[in-house]
Amino acid sequence: MTVWMSNPYHTPVLLQACIDNLNIKPNGVYVDLTFGGGGHSAHILKHLDERGKLFAFDQDEDAAKNAPKDERFVLIPHNFRYLKNYLRVYGVQKADGILGDLGVSSHQFDEATRGFSIRFEAELDMRMNQKSELTAKKIVNEYDSKALIKMFKDYAEIHNATKLVGLICEARSDKRISTTNDLKEIIRTCTPKFEEHKYLAKVFQALRIEVNQEMEALKECLTQAVEVLAEKGRLVVISYHSLEDRMVKNIIKTGNIEGKEEKDIIYGTSKKIFKNLSSKPIIPDEGEIKINTRARSAKLRVGEKI
Repeated sequence: MTVWMSNPYHTPVLLQACIDNLNIKPNGVYVDLTFGGGGHSAHILKHLDERGKLFAFDQDEDAAKNAPKDERFVLIPHNFRYLKNYLRVYGVQKADGILGDLGVSSHQFDEATRGFSIRFEAELDMRMNQKSELTAKKIVNEYDSKALIKMFKDYAEIHNATKLVGLICEARSDKRISTTNDLKEIIRTCTPKFEEHKYLAKVFQALRIEVNQEMEALKECLTQAVEVLAEKGRLVVISYHSLEDRMVKNIIKTGNIEGKEEKDIIYGTSKKIFKNLSSKPIIPDEGEIKINTRARSAKLRVGEKI
């Protein structure tokens, strides 16, 4: 049975598939890497008894408003790249399951002042951690052209990145680029006709990934997850673009984010870290996409620690 849960903050994606694949033990220890609106966490808690424990990470201060008052639950207000260190602060060496719903929450997209969305006029911010010094405004005004081109190509596969960056550099030489509308107007002439929304979404995605150092954080987190998971522990991760998905796929396949197969020194066979429980990614059905359009690009992968 498909279960969807919606709240004003965030609608959890692939909720039932996540809960099913975590294979929750009532007395187990679980980690929600991306607490957000708490939708996934709420359902994990329903499956735990008084001995179970759930640790959730979220660096966005707004997420704390959604934290349940539950002795089994601990919210860690930090980036999930510090997974191992903070679990050890709480005396946890091993976890029975780790869940990650990557990307941006509905709340962050819908909060106009955060600058995540192409729909609103706002300062170019895009910080998930409001204490961070790096903002989208700083990037578009201060990164050199080479760094900007690399960012747009690597993080959004923008085909005309050189032209895009040329327009940005020309505009900022006259006046500082401050808002989402400033940026949209500056790059208007290189935005493909009839594909404006898709193109702008890619531009904003690349900036958001750079602002929040998302690829570096995910690399560190997934690498630590290999060590943190107990035997038969489950890694359950939803990704929303190819860069994230490739890392998750590689960690489950080979135990490292590069996808390099390690061989047994004596027998020469591949050393397996995970049993791959999702040879093909699990995707939302049409009913869920209709209810929550942001689920459209979601891909869920599952691995079980051997």
